[in-house]
Amino acid sequence: MPRKSSEIVGQALLFSVRFHEGRYHGAGDWPPASARLFQALLAGAARGATAPVAVRDALGWLENMPPPVIAAPRGIPGHSYSFYVPDNDLDAELAKEKTPDVHYAVAVTRKSLKQVRPILFDAGTPILYCWTFDDTNAHAATLCAAAKEVYQLGRGVDMAWAEAETMDADEVEARLSSYGGVVYRPSGEANAERTLLCPTPGSERSLAARFEGMRRRFRSGSANRKPIRVFVQPPKPRFANIPYDAPPRRLVFQLRKNDARADFYPRRLRNAAALVSYIRDGAARRLAETAPELRDDVERYLVGRGATEADKASRVRIAPLPSIGHSEADMAIRRIAVYAPQSCPLRADDLAWAFAQVAWIDEDGVVVAQMQRGDDGDGMAGRFEAPARRWRSVTPLALSAARRRRIDPARAADEAKGARKRIAKEARAAAAIRRALRHARIHAPLAEARVQREPFDRKGARAEEFAADTRFPKGALWHARIVFADPVAGPILLGDGRYLGLGLMRPEGEDEDPARGVTAFSIRSGLSDSADPVVVARAARRAMMARVQNLLPRGEKIPRYASGHEADGGPAADGAHRHVAVAADLPRGRILYIAPDRLQRAGVEWREISQDHRRVARALEGFDVLRAGRAGKLALAPEAVDTESDPLFAPARIWESVTEYSVARHRRRLGDEEALKADVITELERCGWPRLSLGQMRVLAVARGPRGGLTGRLRLTFATAQRGPLIVGRTAHKGGGFFRGLRSDRGKA
Repeated sequence: MPRKSSEIVGQALLFSVRFHEGRYHGAGDWPPASARLFQALLAGAARGATAPVAVRDALGWLENMPPPVIAAPRGIPGHSYSFYVPDNDLDAELAKEKTPDVHYAVAVTRKSLKQVRPILFDAGTPILYCWTFDDTNAHAATLCAAAKEVYQLGRGVDMAWAEAETMDADEVEARLSSYGGVVYRPSGEANAERTLLCPTPGSERSLAARFEGMRRRFRSGSANRKPIRVFVQPPKPRFANIPYDAPPRRLVFQLRKNDARADFYPRRLRNAAALVSYIRDGAARRLAETAPELRDDVERYLVGRGATEADKASRVRIAPLPSIGHSEADMAIRRIAVYAPQSCPLRADDLAWAFAQVAWIDEDGVVVAQMQRGDDGDGMAGRFEAPARRWRSVTPLALSAARRRRIDPARAADEAKGARKRIAKEARAAAAIRRALRHARIHAPLAEARVQREPFDRKGARAEEFAADTRFPKGALWHARIVFADPVAGPILLGDGRYLGLGLMRPEGEDEDPARGVTAFSIRSGLSDSADPVVVARAARRAMMARVQNLLPRGEKIPRYASGHEADGGPAADGAHRHVAVAADLPRGRILYIAPDRLQRAGVEWREISQDHRRVARALEGFDVLRAGRAGKLALAPEAVDTESDPLFAPARIWESVTEYSVARHRRRLGDEEALKADVITELERCGWPRLSLGQMRVLAVARGPRGGLTGRLRLTFATAQRGPLIVGRTAHKGGGFFRGLRSDRGKA
């Protein structure tokens, strides 16, 4: 596959395509894909049924280049219209008509309805396609000459001409920076705005094969001994679907005091919406006073008054950036990031000037502080833009569809919501998050969504505290944590208040994730009443290994992390326990895949196994059905784990068996209960748990298997609360030997 890069380095081959009219009728999204230009170059260079060998070789060189950067004027959908065209595969259908003496056939032509909605744009602005290559190449000169033969781009009515030239990377970047339209760059992000067809190895040959197929698409055949014409579909061209994005222009400002030291002028996080409103209105006022001709655009695209649904993608977003980076950061707002979409008619230079004029004035008319344009040298803005799967809110989301009912403080005990009402309300809020993602044009699949009123950061603020000086009631504000199936790049602002600084999300690193290394699925249906948790866990383990195998190249063995076996097929018997554990928590209706560093407090580091666990997590994406034999055909769905309240993870002093504990070593000279206790003590010490005395252990049940194996259930009492999970014993990685903390004693020392 060709390299995928949007960086312009070395030399560049730049095509400029101009249309005779500012209307484009080609199917697909705007801008016209580079595959269109590739086809136009081949068609323009062709003479009859063949194209010059030099041009075909040059196109073969071009298809191995990284996808190009595309710059196009802003396109607006025009009015649609309909017309009818003959069906290619049915234009020779025969209908028999009879007369007393003659039987003959009449050709009947079927027509299909076609809908066309052209894109309207400024015909005076060319569309640019920029490919990069490392060094001077003769093929580039050939393509520059071939560009002069281009006569259309899109449908037959889209008449166009092209020019091409080679230049240095600096020249191209300067030209793109001054371009008056939108610059689209290849993107590997899951939430890219669009996908466009691009040349890929084999594109030129596929076009030649399609041309030959079109020439011979009508062939002779027979039906009931009568000759007919048969339509044969020509082969499809070979192009690659490449995600493209038009990243907004980012302007970063610092809030600085207007004194000799010019220290930061920090603002409280809970006042984020009021701060953004003040800054937005101040910048809008300066722009409207200085450039009255921009007043309408300022009102619509900056302030939002009169903006329609179609204008939302072009509106300026203002993000208050609190100080983050470690748990003790005060999360005060010291920076403001302004994101101007490239489709916004307001120029970035004008916005930069207007926001830099915003100031804070005291009662005596003295300027106390003002906005200063910064280069984000400390990378604070970048921390809100790094691609990640897990995101959590810094300012709460305004979800009007999930507004909470207000409870009278004087009757809090009488009107308090029960658990079911709270769960239903949070479920509606999670559904509102999905709609908010769609409105924010984030199309990455959502794996988990969780809402709460409390902040996720230590120095954060509760959701209700952000309602002051806003149009949103307290009940509509929620903090949220969301997990995507694939990494998504920021900035992410969600909800109805995303233009006021609410709904700002920050990426959550693996070290900050309390449920790191735990992948959970809830069992929605299909579980039989007599299901054995060990049987379900083993079926889930086999399914995991099968899905991991599907990701590997043919013939490669499943890694030890997923299988628990060495390369020679034997079990990993070195006692290291460095493979994933599977547990079936049937009382709570779920299946858990747990990384070994969560089970062992020493000997296994996350950095050593993180890559292996990510591969397992990736293999489990889309895992929605588990066939577990007699236990049933289980319907599964991803589930979030709250490690602070979950009985398998939350701190507790007393831990009790959920599944049978199987001894790892037989002690023949001891009785069953003594042997069970001794083995548990050994296993706890191996995993780094505190040593227990015999008096701190109570055997609830003990049994011998058909082969003499010793199993049992126990209750363990520690001197201080211990955080789970607690999964030990010979079958710890196959669904056995896991414990739960007792709720009545959880969290007590």
